[in-house]
Amino acid sequence: MTDVVTLFEISALNAEYAAAIDADRLEDWPDFFHPDCLYKITTADNVAKGYQAGIVYADTQAMLRDRVAALRQANIYERQRYRHILGLPRLTEGPEGAILSDTSFLVVRTMREGQMDVFAVGAYRDILRRDPSGAWRFVERIAICDSPRFDTLLAIPL
Repeated sequence: MTDVVTLFEISALNAEYAAAIDADRLEDWPDFFHPDCLYKITTADNVAKGYQAGIVYADTQAMLRDRVAALRQANIYERQRYRHILGLPRLTEGPEGAILSDTSFLVVRTMREGQMDVFAVGAYRDILRRDPSGAWRFVERIAICDSPRFDTLLAIPL
């Protein structure tokens, strides 16, 4: 069991993470991760079957920065915004000072013309450690989506 301060700090990290994506501050997104990290979007079916591949897969902070650069400069996709609604994280102690966290999420997508849809529902499965400054950062963030289907290109990080 972790303490209330840790629960607050990780809840605040989740809130800032979601706020950066929702406000289209994607350049800030890689800073939530350690340099050697794993970010993956997958489905509950893939997890249940033990499949390791993800719909989105990056295993360093540099790959996350490259993804943002591609979104800004190379990829063409319909403009959209996300709004994250997050549950309270369920925390357990991991090895060597790490924290394991499971946090439910719901992402509503708003298209340029105003149409809103539930885009993704699932849970983040995270491993977190403090960085040299003492701030919590993601060593691993796996977004596990309940549905195996996405109705459009998954461009923006979840």
